[in-house]
Amino acid sequence: MSGEGKVVCVTGASGYIASWLVNFLLQRGYTVKATVRDPNDPKKTEHLRALDGADERLLLLKAGLLEDGAFDSVVDGCEGVFHTASPVSFSVQNPQDELVEPAVKGTLNVLRSCAKSPSVKRVVLTASMASVSENGKPLTPDVVVDETWFSDPAYCESNKACFWADFLTQPFYFHCCFLYVCIAWFYLSSVFFVKVRTLINFTRISLLPFVPFQLWYRLSKTLAEEAAWKFTKANGIDMVVINPSWVIGPLLQPTINATVEVFLKDIHGAQTFPNKNYRFVDVRDVAKAHVEAFERASASGRYCLVGKVIHVSEALKIVHQLYPSLTLPMKCEDDKPFVPKYEVSKEKAKQLGINFTPLEVTIKDTIDCLKEKGMISL
Repeated sequence: MSGEGKVVCVTGASGYIASWLVNFLLQRGYTVKATVRDPNDPKKTEHLRALDGADERLLLLKAGLLEDGAFDSVVDGCEGVFHTASPVSFSVQNPQDELVEPAVKGTLNVLRSCAKSPSVKRVVLTASMASVSENGKPLTPDVVVDETWFSDPAYCESNKACFWADFLTQPFYFHCCFLYVCIAWFYLSSVFFVKVRTLINFTRISLLPFVPFQLWYRLSKTLAEEAAWKFTKANGIDMVVINPSWVIGPLLQPTINATVEVFLKDIHGAQTFPNKNYRFVDVRDVAKAHVEAFERASASGRYCLVGKVIHVSEALKIVHQLYPSLTLPMKCEDDKPFVPKYEVSKEKAKQLGINFTPLEVTIKDTIDCLKEKGMISL
């Protein structure tokens, strides 16, 4: 399908997945209205302006996710809207305000604008496997996760509670170290914020980051997709949802994104590796799936995108085979048996024409890109 003469919108266009999406849309001939926080920031837009076709068919527009009506004029005249914008950060101070609320409110804000525009024929939402598999069901070798699975917000919330329960069972010296960090954090922060933050607010906010980021991210993606389905069904909007897993692959943007950064830490400088499975998928496969989800009239519902479920130890073996000079962690962080692997169905993804990139290719392209950008030395 050719996009010549057609106009689409991509929110959060400077992001990792979105940059590849804009690239593929321009290659297909679409005119792309791309929203970013600051169109004049070269770190966020230079790589987009350099894409083939950008001079003629890329419009960079400023739009705030939480600003009411900010997307009204952006989506007006667009046949398709790709909503990729959602906060992903490892350095938030208040996850509720910086992750959960922007994910949910931002999604609804974009969808409200779509509901006002008669030109919009389909919305493609970037969700996550985090909104699929977080429901308490055991992930064992006989399990196949598919699009019928939905994460349970209550389970995500209970996981946060479990974190604190686990914390309270730690040895006394652990709590002493934690208390020391909190006191140091309070002292340093108070130098700057004593006039604007009460002790109560500081305590409430500063303790939140000690809950692992992933728990907040899973909750934000689960609530955002849930809210999107409720709104689109109530307002008659045709929406297709893409649920990618742990996305790696070459970067178009100049800065490293969260998922690739975690992968980089696992292969570069780590002393041990975590006892966990990765659900890898290539960023280019994810971007292509978005395009196919818009262009194929038969596309509907959700699409899980997982190229391969693999234990970290196996991924490290692939890295070693490709780059034997890299010093990789050889020991697991615990002495427990490796967590069991499971499967994620590829059947619906195949209906979009997605043939997943072999993991060896993805890993090689990722590391070569990081080397080219000076983020890793071989």
